[in-house]
Amino acid sequence: MSAAAPAKSVLNESKQIERAVMLIEMGARMQVLESETTLSYERLIRLYKEVAGKSPSKGQLPFSTDWFLTWQENIHSSLFMNIHVYLSKGVALEPAELLTKAYRLYLEQIEVLGVEPLLSFTRAWRLVKFMDAGMLTRTACSQCKGLFVSELYENRHYTCGLCNPPARAGKSKNAGALTLH
Repeated sequence: MSAAAPAKSVLNESKQIERAVMLIEMGARMQVLESETTLSYERLIRLYKEVAGKSPSKGQLPFSTDWFLTWQENIHSSLFMNIHVYLSKGVALEPAELLTKAYRLYLEQIEVLGVEPLLSFTRAWRLVKFMDAGMLTRTACSQCKGLFVSELYENRHYTCGLCNPPARAGKSKNAGALTLH
């Protein structure tokens, strides 16, 4: 006896469309939409075009942890990840909802600081996936005690990029870049 396919639910489909719209508005790429919803690829393409007013970007997502470990990117990634972990401990949310709430809070904090956001929504999603897969972790800085995104086997005497910035750090003339005083 074969198991019957689950009946389609209009309510569930509506929730999936609502989630997809929210993710598209946050800047999610197609791979994120496919992972976080149960909608078909064709449906997602049509929805993306309707919501964003353009076709989705083509190409694969970057698949390297290195980006999250460079100086400014690490500070942004660590801020986002600390918000994400904090929210995950306080409120029971579905993963996509947790991601979007954490990303919005990240953007709010960056705006208050007058700094350009370096972490795109899709990169934030990828960061969470890397953390969940154990490819990255958070390590406490030996000086400030803040938790920063790091490689798994970072030594015990880890010093973050804020306490020990690289020689050229903070020298950028780009508007919205981190500067050191």
